[in-house]
Amino acid sequence: MRPQRFKTRITELFGIRHPIVAGGLMWLADANYVAAVVNAGGMGFITAKTFPEEGRFEAELDKAATLTGGKPFGVNLYMSNRPEQNKDLPAQLEVALDKGVRHFETAGLPPTEFVERIKDAGGVVFHKVATVKHAISAVSKLPIDAVAVVGAECGGHPGLNLIGSIVQIPLAVQRLEVPVLVGGGIGTGSQIAAALAMGADAVLLGTRFLVATEIWSHDLIKQRVVDAQETDTALVLASLRNTFRGIDNATTRAIADLEKQGVTAFDAYRPYVMGTLQKEAYTVGDPEKGILSMGQACVFADKIEPVEAIMDRLVDEAVAASGRLGGLMAADAESAAAE
Repeated sequence: MRPQRFKTRITELFGIRHPIVAGGLMWLADANYVAAVVNAGGMGFITAKTFPEEGRFEAELDKAATLTGGKPFGVNLYMSNRPEQNKDLPAQLEVALDKGVRHFETAGLPPTEFVERIKDAGGVVFHKVATVKHAISAVSKLPIDAVAVVGAECGGHPGLNLIGSIVQIPLAVQRLEVPVLVGGGIGTGSQIAAALAMGADAVLLGTRFLVATEIWSHDLIKQRVVDAQETDTALVLASLRNTFRGIDNATTRAIADLEKQGVTAFDAYRPYVMGTLQKEAYTVGDPEKGILSMGQACVFADKIEPVEAIMDRLVDEAVAASGRLGGLMAADAESAAAE
């Protein structure tokens, strides 16, 4: 476990050692994983929608509190554009607040109905978006504490415009006054150092942690991520204005075929995109089943290992990269900087 080497607005806001935040992973972000991230010095978020069964979400929060020894952890609230998918979220938010959770990640539709409740309870909330434009809109309309902007390289939903992280980071920093987290394609410490150098306050990671020992998915799924190159992801569902990046597999190819045929009826896609298929794939170890989120940072996820080992490597690499950059400064530049 590494000591704190970087201090940013996000490390201060969340009370964490490292500017590394693990975004909610549908079906995978449970108490074991989130607690491992927190105990390694980051912040993690249990995905509320992973636990729709009555009592299961509350039990997961209790487990996380025990595993972290009382250290703060977070909850992810994803607002779907299909209202029926959001029916449990208000009650789950109240359960989380009752259990003392005060850190929240929101994504999807603007969390208008949740933010005021979170803030009234003394909570901290950041909203995740795919464009700086949407980040500006969210900040102007909601009392959120920070925003996360993801680039086209990210797994899951990179948005429709597909703007890379190298552009998103400085653009977000220039146009926003609140703390900025950035995600998409980030899987090394040198990228973390670069993001901080460009003004970001933290990185938001997902794919890099898919190979963590504490992630409950089958090892065959994790090995598929380990073996993947940066070219082994697929973008689908753009025709339905719901672009998704995941493992290039039999399912994404079937979806791509429907899109090429010009099919627009969602019912034709439903057999391929059901969330239960993802859960089944993670359980039985079938990487061809369902659309399984994976970003281009898969190329950096080179072995299955504990979260703490991954975090330690990232911090060590970020420190080394920062030192390397400092060593590149010319003598006269150093003198000018000192003045």
